[in-house]
Amino acid sequence: MYDYIVVGSGLFGSVFAHEAKKKGKSVLVLEKREHVGGNIYTYNEDGINIHKYGAHIFHTSIREVWDYMNQFVSFNNYINSPIANYKGEIYNMPFNMNTFSRMWNISTPEEAREIIDEQKKEIAGEIENLEQQAISLVGRDIYEKLVKGYTEKQWGRECTELPPSIIRRLPVRFTYDNNYFNDRYQGIPIGGYTQIIDKLLEGIEVRLNTDFNDDQERWKAMAGRIVYTGCLDEYFKYSLGHLQYRSEKFELERVECDNYQGVAVVNYTDRETPWTRIIEHRHFEKTDSPVTWISREYPVDYKETGEPYYPINDKANTELYAKYRELAEKDDKLILGGRLAQYAYFDMDKTVLAALNLVKEEL
Repeated sequence: MYDYIVVGSGLFGSVFAHEAKKKGKSVLVLEKREHVGGNIYTYNEDGINIHKYGAHIFHTSIREVWDYMNQFVSFNNYINSPIANYKGEIYNMPFNMNTFSRMWNISTPEEAREIIDEQKKEIAGEIENLEQQAISLVGRDIYEKLVKGYTEKQWGRECTELPPSIIRRLPVRFTYDNNYFNDRYQGIPIGGYTQIIDKLLEGIEVRLNTDFNDDQERWKAMAGRIVYTGCLDEYFKYSLGHLQYRSEKFELERVECDNYQGVAVVNYTDRETPWTRIIEHRHFEKTDSPVTWISREYPVDYKETGEPYYPINDKANTELYAKYRELAEKDDKLILGGRLAQYAYFDMDKTVLAALNLVKEEL
């Protein structure tokens, strides 16, 4: 009998398991993949740490979380400064004076504000879709070149068919600043992310290639409580229907050069290019490797991969998730945590904070 069975070895589950063990609780971690770490899993090839499930850049303004993570790893000084490629035209991200200067051949914030404000005027009345929402925030030119194609690839729908809530805000900076995040602390763990999970789970029993949902009753009988980080509809055997997600396919390639694109992240914002971005992993950390590794990311329907990444938080899915939450609240053993169980997208720092808050409540 275990005090806690933790389903999933991503950040949420691993932080909770670590803290529970420190408080003398018996813990078993079940992981259906062949490795720990969830989507932050990294591994080394040719002296380069590969982000298997896409780029993960740790950033936070929460000192408690930053100090907590630094117990396990040292971070480098990586600053996220992605670029956008629109049919060969290169723009800085997030939208800032470098972007506006390239797009309109201007140099001052006043000129940029005038252009954006004039273009925003085309949206009048109630905003009904993502296209209208985006234009109301950044104007037509930026929307057409840097938002529309990327977003339609990401979600598999026209922007006019997507709810405005997906883009609640778009960062617009009237300074020459390419730092994507505003957070005080930012970096990549030197040596990759997997070492963090390994240290969190040190001394804890972990069973890989083990799907909790294949034999729920067995595991429930062995646990005082279940900390569940998987899909909530799967926990309840889809009894009310399936929640919808978008997924990703990653195409990894070894390239015989030491610098493929000059930056870690390039977003391809035209509709015709099938991938949304290319990650060049060597640029996250310093390396002397004579070769490089890149990943192309292709957004696909969840059914193609079986790997849920982004919840589709439209009205129907939100209502369905609420019904599953009602079922979950009737299960005395069940504790929900993480992005899948909560059907929401969380940055890594918010995931760690949520796990630490659960520790305070539960232990």
